[in-house]
Amino acid sequence: MSQNILIVEDEQSLAQVLGEYLSQSGFSVSILNDGLGVIDWVQNNHVDLIILDLMLPGKNGLDIYRELRVFSNVPVVMATARIDEIDRLIGLELGADDYICKPYSPREVVVRVRNILHRSVDDVKVTAQVLSIDEKTMKVLVKGKEVSLTRAEFGLLLHFYQHKDQVFNREQLMSKIYSDNRVVTDRTIDSHIKNLRKKIQSVDGEVDCIQSIYGVGYKFAL
Repeated sequence: MSQNILIVEDEQSLAQVLGEYLSQSGFSVSILNDGLGVIDWVQNNHVDLIILDLMLPGKNGLDIYRELRVFSNVPVVMATARIDEIDRLIGLELGADDYICKPYSPREVVVRVRNILHRSVDDVKVTAQVLSIDEKTMKVLVKGKEVSLTRAEFGLLLHFYQHKDQVFNREQLMSKIYSDNRVVTDRTIDSHIKNLRKKIQSVDGEVDCIQSIYGVGYKFAL
């Protein structure tokens, strides 16, 4: 089955040429020429990778990327017409999988797309070998061994796992696992994460799937 690539590019001729190169390389390609419909399209269609222009009519690429990361970990290649803009984007640590500067070589983009998708498959395989989560039964396996977690710990781990590229501050995590608006403190989240790490590392001391981001919060690290 071919993998699906979404090109979001307002220069229709450029999008068409890139789409033809990708199609000839065995990919299924869809093209959108403005930013307004991207989020709805992704929510209603399967896509394996997005090539996303920074400057788009309707909604710019940065806003689209941030909205995507609320619900999707699909790989994103950000495209811009300015090389200095790439430096700025990397400095923002948005987490895009790659950056390309226009005018670009369609052949090079195809190579980059292949590399990213290959890497993504490998990452999924590695994560699955280390960590397995069953949301229905609240069962967690670390390298095949079951780990007993509290409801709050499981909720945190599942949330991180489902949003692998995002960094969450303590307030966001509190609202996620305590939907009843009970009064809790930052230390409560820190304590849950400390206990979660301890339980996982009791199975394998080298597995630390939650990374602390100094001054910000936490993110998934596998």
